[in-house]
Amino acid sequence: MLKVMKILVMLHALVGGAAVLSACGQRGPLVLPTTPASAGRATLPQTLNPLHSPPKASSSAPAPSGQATTPQPIPAATPR
Repeated sequence: MLKVMKILVMLHALVGGAAVLSACGQRGPLVLPTTPASAGRATLPQTLNPLHSPPKASSSAPAPSGQATTPQPIPAATPR
């Protein structure tokens, strides 16, 4: 009985090692896509928190001197 368990453990280790070494098959370095087709896709923070809206391009510019900026309200989460 002990020999059977040893064989099963070794087989499981070999199969697991082969699966880890085969990974996903991605070759070469991982890069972010920069094609025009990928411009409208969601980023990782957008997919993790879909209620959060990204900052607008015009709001990233500094405010003119003498004018205070008002913080944008965060929309409340709706119950599902």
